[in-house]
Amino acid sequence: MNQKINLDDTVFSITEKYPQVISYLVKKGFAPLANPVMRKLMGSKISLKKALVSKGLDAGICEAELNSLIETETLTDRADSSLKKLNTDPFAHLKNGSRCIKIQGVLPCPVRIPLLEAFEELYASYTETHAGEIKKAGYSFSYDLRSANLGLDWLAAAFEDADSVPDLMLSTGFDFFFDKKRMAPYTGKDMFYCPVPRMNADFCSESVDLRDPDNVYAVIGVVPAVMVVNTAALNGRPMPKRWADLFTDEFENALALPFKDLDLFNALLLNVYKLFGDEGIQKLAKACGSFLHPAQMVKEKYTYKERDPAVHIAPYFFSTMIRGNSSLSVVWPEDGAVLAPIFMIAKKETYEQTKVFTDFFLSKEAGTVLSQNGFFPSTNPDVDNKLDKDKKFLWIGWDFLKQNDIGELLKKLNADFEKALAAKTEGRTS
Repeated sequence: MNQKINLDDTVFSITEKYPQVISYLVKKGFAPLANPVMRKLMGSKISLKKALVSKGLDAGICEAELNSLIETETLTDRADSSLKKLNTDPFAHLKNGSRCIKIQGVLPCPVRIPLLEAFEELYASYTETHAGEIKKAGYSFSYDLRSANLGLDWLAAAFEDADSVPDLMLSTGFDFFFDKKRMAPYTGKDMFYCPVPRMNADFCSESVDLRDPDNVYAVIGVVPAVMVVNTAALNGRPMPKRWADLFTDEFENALALPFKDLDLFNALLLNVYKLFGDEGIQKLAKACGSFLHPAQMVKEKYTYKERDPAVHIAPYFFSTMIRGNSSLSVVWPEDGAVLAPIFMIAKKETYEQTKVFTDFFLSKEAGTVLSQNGFFPSTNPDVDNKLDKDKKFLWIGWDFLKQNDIGELLKKLNADFEKALAAKTEGRTS
């Protein structure tokens, strides 16, 4: 077998050259590498050999396993390439005039690879085991589960008519499934049905209940947003404990927000608006000093600079990766971490066909991947999210979601935020 891997190369350069290595390393305990941003940020600074040794792994054994993996998958890719010229879909013969059941959507970047691998294992087993009855019933399956950082424009194109809408869909955040312009023609027809028979106690209480009373939307997990406080940049300011603490004059221009194209930013806007109204959006803009990807605060070597933000708003996933830097302190707000849920919906007419897959995404297996690999708490009742009882959540609520046109509301809130931000900037430069 030809030598493939040079252990002295950086983790990032190796995974760029051989993407199949990512999955291997994730299974070995390098879960952050599943996120493209984190892989580049962290993987560019360390050789593969040093990374393996840091986990107590035998570099020689891993090298042999990786070379074998690359050689095997290279041969498989060649075989697959040949097969594609013929027919790669075992159910293609059903598609002429038959029903193709589509599973589409996005998965959070840090957990997409392990979650997709578990899904694909189930998918392959199910379609093979039930090939006879699938053929007899005259339908087939297809799936397309992409990384959340790629956006949802590709999925939105499927909503041209009822027939093109996927049978099972997953999406992070609020703006896709709760845009009335897109969804009303379908939700109004009682088209979707996705019940959650049991809910994790973390999300079933007087303060937060993620069970949809109409059984249209299922939540498989959540992305909590917390504060990461740079104590070196506080300069005598009190440690913020609640969201309202960030809206005082002391924290003007001291806040780093997630990029505006991220689901977390929209979740923050909606919750600030619900809690504090239009004035809250104005105060959020006043506090905003910069926009950063959450990964930008996780640095191997951090040196405080005078203009650094005092507070980052970041997913809990990134905050747990802070190492060796006592000036960064994670604050889980007393009034609750802002929730950006991971939603799932399914067509009622094909629910029996997709149930095996909806059950998977609601399962303990999938929930464990979310909770342990991504620090995205799971709604499965058998998963221990390892959250202290004092950890609260800010949940926008089903009534709010269904009584408002979230798509239009987010447009308004984004416009109001931008206007307030521009006015503040002009006032500072004039």
